[in-house]
Amino acid sequence: MTATLVHRGPEGQGFYHGPLISLGHRRLSIIDLEGGAQPLSDKSGQLTLVCNGEIYNSPELRRQLTARGHEFTTSTDVEVILHLYREHGADCVKHLRGMFAFALWDNRDGTLFLARDHLGQKPLFYYQDDERFIFASEPKAILASGVVDPEPDLNTLWHYLSLRFVPGDLSFFKGIRKLPAASTLRWSAGVSEIRKYWTLDFQDKLTGSEADIEQDLDEVLAEAVGAHLLSDVQVGAFLSGGIDSTTITALMAAKTRGSLPAFSIGVADKTFDELPLARLVAEKHNLNFHERVVTPDLVHLLPTMVHHMDEPSDPFGIGVYLVSELASGHVKVVLGGDGADEIFGGYDRYVGQRLVDYYCLLPHWLREQVFGRLVDLIPETFGYKSLAQKAAWLQTMSRYKGGERYAQSLGVLRFHGEARDRLYTASAKRALEPQRTSEWVLTHFDADNASDLVDRMLFTDLMTRVPDHGLVVTDRMSMAHSLEVRSPFMDHRVVEYAARIPAPLKIKGRRLKYILRKVAENHLPPELVWRRKQGFGFPLGRWMRGDLASFIHNLLRDSRFVQAGIFDGDYIDQLLDEHSSGKVDHNYRLWLLANLEIWYRLYFENNTVESLHDYTRQIATQ
Repeated sequence: MTATLVHRGPEGQGFYHGPLISLGHRRLSIIDLEGGAQPLSDKSGQLTLVCNGEIYNSPELRRQLTARGHEFTTSTDVEVILHLYREHGADCVKHLRGMFAFALWDNRDGTLFLARDHLGQKPLFYYQDDERFIFASEPKAILASGVVDPEPDLNTLWHYLSLRFVPGDLSFFKGIRKLPAASTLRWSAGVSEIRKYWTLDFQDKLTGSEADIEQDLDEVLAEAVGAHLLSDVQVGAFLSGGIDSTTITALMAAKTRGSLPAFSIGVADKTFDELPLARLVAEKHNLNFHERVVTPDLVHLLPTMVHHMDEPSDPFGIGVYLVSELASGHVKVVLGGDGADEIFGGYDRYVGQRLVDYYCLLPHWLREQVFGRLVDLIPETFGYKSLAQKAAWLQTMSRYKGGERYAQSLGVLRFHGEARDRLYTASAKRALEPQRTSEWVLTHFDADNASDLVDRMLFTDLMTRVPDHGLVVTDRMSMAHSLEVRSPFMDHRVVEYAARIPAPLKIKGRRLKYILRKVAENHLPPELVWRRKQGFGFPLGRWMRGDLASFIHNLLRDSRFVQAGIFDGDYIDQLLDEHSSGKVDHNYRLWLLANLEIWYRLYFENNTVESLHDYTRQIATQ
């Protein structure tokens, strides 16, 4: 099991064996390089810990615990967990500031205690039956136990096709569950109990002036960045041309002695490329800048990416994988800009919800019979957020209201509503459990801890898309290269402060992330701060009509899901034909389907990553 996770910790391994339990750990040495090996036991030998992650407030906690008589045996940050557990039991997690997934065995009463950090930056999966409880950082390690046979969970797939993420405690494998973010699991005598220990409140708003909030936010972010620099090895930075990572990088540069290593990737297509802006920031802050330009042959990375994800990969994951590969040749730790969009309001759909309200003031017949037909006539350019895509989004969203509209907006470019119904065969749909995917979203959207529409959307994303998608991709694609990515915006103290900022300071008019941009003005060139959001991406739509056309057609026309009677082959052919003819940009849907095919072949046909690399190259040239 630990051997399957060598990429997460290539620098050492450790084991603990007791009468009821065995623990294994792979180590990536970042703090206490000589003495921080795990599993780690306290002086009494009664408590034993394995932990993945970093505890950023460990110096402060160590001083407090030492003053109360605790004796430490190492300098590693995670040892504070053992001492906090002895004092506070399950409430120890409420004292931690960091990213973590840990398991603590209490030999006194035969209790196993598992926990994940507040936003779910570090993963934890488990399997339980009448005789055994198995857990690991990734599903592949649980499968390697030999106890669980890999079987696809088609109900999870049903949700994934619309949401683009695996919600709640689900996984792609039957019987394997993930511990949700901000949750603990206590196992004793074959019985497990899960509890949530943290959530957000958007009701208690700051009352200071805009200038006061801007200054406070600047200080909050600077302090968080300083805390995230805790390390005994050099720390680098991910640097795109977007405001999120560049703000973090600028704050790092102010706290770092010497030249800060920074890493960025780009593409030849200038409408998608952000390298020029990244270079601008690198020059301003005298960074040790490293860059790489990506070409369409990156699709051959798919088997490796799916292997590390244990589920379909995302186009966003390509960028994280490649920039992590670049960074791992120079450092073991980087800071990134994950999460800023979800705490400060950085997505077009946040503004788009109100735009849909205005559009819905038009009579229904006018929207459907006149404008609906006009939308279908807009030519597709296959560019980033093309006019055709925006118009189609607006038209589709006008058919829904409230939380249901927001739930549908998460999957409109994937397989929502009619598209998902058409993808599945009638027999496959009959075999599914009756359930509404939108309930995973509405549970949070309709909660009583937020009243403003923007805050309700942000809270929903922070409870769903962030832990179940964005942070999953960042963790898997970086750890594929044994690189630790830390995200100061995902510090729970930063998230709590951002929740208190009034919504009109997050989205002002149509200006996204307004208050963050005001802070960024103190550190970045104005031409970067106030430009329209682009978002990092690849021209997959164009590549799938050119260099990747043979690959995508040959792979999907030999679909295992069609052969198994799950997907409708005629509908997949329609998607391919509409995309290749230029009628509709289906690149998101085709990418998802391609990933599913690789995933199926990897886990259920016993293909190796290497054999699938050969296969992808073969079908790309046929």
